[in-house]
Amino acid sequence: MNSIEHLKLLAEYNQWMNQKLYTSASQLSEEQLKADQGAFFGSLFGTLNHLAVADTIWLKRIAYHPACATLLSELTNIPAPNRLDTLFYTDLRALQEYRVWLDRLIIRFVDDLPVEVLNDEMSYANMKGIQSTRNLYALLTHVFNHQTHHRGQATTLLYQMGIDPGSTDLLNLIPDTQPD
Repeated sequence: MNSIEHLKLLAEYNQWMNQKLYTSASQLSEEQLKADQGAFFGSLFGTLNHLAVADTIWLKRIAYHPACATLLSELTNIPAPNRLDTLFYTDLRALQEYRVWLDRLIIRFVDDLPVEVLNDEMSYANMKGIQSTRNLYALLTHVFNHQTHHRGQATTLLYQMGIDPGSTDLLNLIPDTQPD
């Protein structure tokens, strides 16, 4: 598996897991969704919102890379969040619609990303304005890893509320190459 195939697998996993989380979350009342459970972003809703915010922040940063600008041009009209807990939407349905759109954008972006740019360095400023320059492939891997980190928290919150989202393993999406 090459680096682009790896990113495509992670993008597919991201979409699959987000669908599972939102399906599970839709079984909860608004009070349950927004109840502070002591997570980094308080509630399950806060965690799901943070994932959308963080992905938007990172994709908008990546869009400044010359090879990525056109691929991520759909983000142009999305305001850049200025906080990691910026509230994008106040209800689950609207947040889910944004998440579905964002996941499709991520898949298209990775599908069309030229493999040769993965070794490029990319400069960006973090939320505090501190400049960094890092490898693009490593940054993309970070984006997917960050999603997995917080989705793990979200599944724990769901379990605590009596909802089992089912298997969450990446292994579910890795094709079995054993001959029949």
